[in-house]
Amino acid sequence: MSDSTTFKALVLNQRDGQTVASLTTLTDADLPPEEVLVAVDYSSLNYKDGLAVTGKGKIVRQFPMVPGVDLAGTVLESATSAYQPGDRVVLTGWSVGERYWGGYAQRARVKAEWLTPLPDKLDSRRAMAIGTAGFTAMLCVMALEQAGVKPDAAKPVLVTGASGGVGSVAVALLAQLGYRVAAVTGRPENETYLRELGAADFITRETMNQPCRPLEAQRWSGVVDTVGGRVLARALAETDYGGAVVACGLAGGADLPTTVMPFILRGVKLLGVDSVLCPPEPRRLAWARLARDLPAAVLDRMTQVVPLAEVPRLAEAILAGQIRGRMVVDPNA
Repeated sequence: MSDSTTFKALVLNQRDGQTVASLTTLTDADLPPEEVLVAVDYSSLNYKDGLAVTGKGKIVRQFPMVPGVDLAGTVLESATSAYQPGDRVVLTGWSVGERYWGGYAQRARVKAEWLTPLPDKLDSRRAMAIGTAGFTAMLCVMALEQAGVKPDAAKPVLVTGASGGVGSVAVALLAQLGYRVAAVTGRPENETYLRELGAADFITRETMNQPCRPLEAQRWSGVVDTVGGRVLARALAETDYGGAVVACGLAGGADLPTTVMPFILRGVKLLGVDSVLCPPEPRRLAWARLARDLPAAVLDRMTQVVPLAEVPRLAEAILAGQIRGRMVVDPNA
């Protein structure tokens, strides 16, 4: 490929201490000197992308930067035997879109170790409908399974931040696997949407945000928490004896106002999930599970496809809690 090939990208720069996002024409010569050149079919919009594009989260510290923590597409060139031109690949995490140029462009050059072969049952659009959010949700479900939380448990599994990207996919996955799911949402108008994904019970965000005692009534066999803060503290206090709480987000705050009581009196397990540096083998397993366990029709129901030019506006919206489900970004639109 010629270094003079031009393509479209969303580029972040700093002006007067503020992050500014602009659509820019780049060439292959502008790309970083990594091993694999990928034609990007789609990316996606995650909470972390909102922080990066708006500059509100200090996610990006080196400029210029092409954001976008996800991408899916086709290998164009490869300097390693691990991938060949024509291979379909997906990338999430590895600080791409934060420290390294990411998926908000028509082309990306990345390290081979960051890539995962795309499962045969998934196309690029659905892979990005899953994206980092859905991949994280799958890791959370796998953590609950490994902790012994079973679909036939007497009490439901709670999903906080259920209308968001991670929460929506977690609800759909758990319901598909036979769990009874209780969904926490701050927007009652989303209950119909969440019920279509498989939620059976609903808890208001205000209820979960209330201060709680060290131990409350045991309500949940397990929890997927995307929020942190008081919501996570209450989830821990309400989890059943021997149950597990998987924490993967901090949309509601990084603090945890709780005690050791749930752990030492009820044997509750608090498990952390990180999707950024997840090793290659669990990645492949999680993507294989997503291709198998997440119904395509349910995934499509929670997905919208938007052009790259809409990302700056939507980045503000996702931070304000105004995005429901998953936003797939089409850099070629």
